[in-house]
Amino acid sequence: MSKDKGDAAEPKKKGGMKKLLMITVGAIVLIGGGAGAGIYFGGGMAAHAEKPEDHYPKLVVRDPAAEPAAKGEGGEAPAPKVGTVSVPNDKFKVDPRKYEITYVPIAQSFTTNLADGSGFLQVGISLSTYYDGKVVANVERQDTPIRSAVLMVLAEQDPALLSTSHGKQQLQRQLTNAINQVLRDKEGFGGIDNVYFTSLVIQ
Repeated sequence: MSKDKGDAAEPKKKGGMKKLLMITVGAIVLIGGGAGAGIYFGGGMAAHAEKPEDHYPKLVVRDPAAEPAAKGEGGEAPAPKVGTVSVPNDKFKVDPRKYEITYVPIAQSFTTNLADGSGFLQVGISLSTYYDGKVVANVERQDTPIRSAVLMVLAEQDPALLSTSHGKQQLQRQLTNAINQVLRDKEGFGGIDNVYFTSLVIQ
């Protein structure tokens, strides 16, 4: 009698262990699956999360086969292309053979008194950039602080130095740095490669 009871208890014990083992394995699979999904989706979201640099201008790759775009009817320049090459910052050294340049004319000329008070300086400028239309938009949006920075640089010039080629090149660098500084302060990105004189009058 006691032997029969022992035999009946044995299958119950085995059945209970089997059930417990299945529950444990199921729980492990669920936890592992949940963790895996969390890592997959979390990692995917982190990889695609927007960063501030995603909104920065990008370099425009030059297409050697493309002909130069014709100017519009009113003489206005065509819309700048959309860039595709991201760079860590606008101080990146650009290879002019690989990237397309865009010229951004500044509509009004600048007039200021010279540092020594002997006369005045009137300058027309155009900017160049290897970056896309975001830089052009930034220049247009920051027109007022850019004009102020340019006037401050021009007012410090020595007329004797400006009469030389070296002095004009130095002024180009000073203006480029001043404009880029405004754009970095206001937009987080400079992107101006150079400043060109469209007119320069000293009187």
